[in-house]
Amino acid sequence: MYDICCVGHITLDKVVTPRAVAHMAGGTSFYFSNAIRNMNVSYTLVTTLAQSEMVVVEKLRAKGIHVNASACGLSVYFENIYTENQDHRTQRVLQKANPFTAGQLQDVNAKIFHLGPLLADDMPVSLIKELSSRGRVSLDVQGYLRKVENENVVPIDWADKREGLQYVDILKANEYETEVLTGSKDIYEGARILADWGVKEVVITLGSMGSVIYTDGVFYNIPAYVPTAVVDATGCGDTYMAGYLCQRIKGASFQQAGEFAAAMASFKIESSGPFTGTEEDVLSLLDTGVKTYSHER
Repeated sequence: MYDICCVGHITLDKVVTPRAVAHMAGGTSFYFSNAIRNMNVSYTLVTTLAQSEMVVVEKLRAKGIHVNASACGLSVYFENIYTENQDHRTQRVLQKANPFTAGQLQDVNAKIFHLGPLLADDMPVSLIKELSSRGRVSLDVQGYLRKVENENVVPIDWADKREGLQYVDILKANEYETEVLTGSKDIYEGARILADWGVKEVVITLGSMGSVIYTDGVFYNIPAYVPTAVVDATGCGDTYMAGYLCQRIKGASFQQAGEFAAAMASFKIESSGPFTGTEEDVLSLLDTGVKTYSHER
């Protein structure tokens, strides 16, 4: 029995910023796994990628990360283009992988299953339902809100959201995704709607403006921690959720878990590639970091 199991494709990423072009592995599963590996929780990753890219899995295992990987025909290939405003990006998908199936997880037991679909057809609702019968389900909803047309990522609503969200315990969305799902531009109203649809913990990330957590009728306003430099925002949301879930599984309060997660995300944005720090680094930033509460009501 693992504390946390992440499910998602490892991708090939081309990251274009005003300062550089980088080629690297990516995807929710990649950034989440790297971020959680030093957090003293039992963890496993379930992923798929092309046989030719299995070297990425070996590198993760060399870091002490337990990986259950299966080969598929193609790896997902993303191109992420950022402007000076790192809160926004343009995406293209140059190739796609096969969807996940319940069979790939039949022998995996975890207290929390964190699902990181990258595209709308990555994970059927039947998979969410199956996993909800075996543990708590945490979902980063971003993948359900984008499909690929002629290599371009096109925003869509999640057609099966009312069915799928009733099986989700913890939902992570940003303000744009919250509006798409609920129709509300007000993140607080949006959070209430998502809770009405069955989500137990709604986590809304707001980039440099912090985040909001809603559970049991209570809002928790989480500050952002000002980074020393803004280098690469890719994987910040995944890093945030790694911090949040590892703290929640250890019994931290919602406010404590949110602030720990925000501090991890601040560390991540200061460099290209995944989070490489430790729990001690994050705790130090919590003591000394500069907080911003731009989103307070």
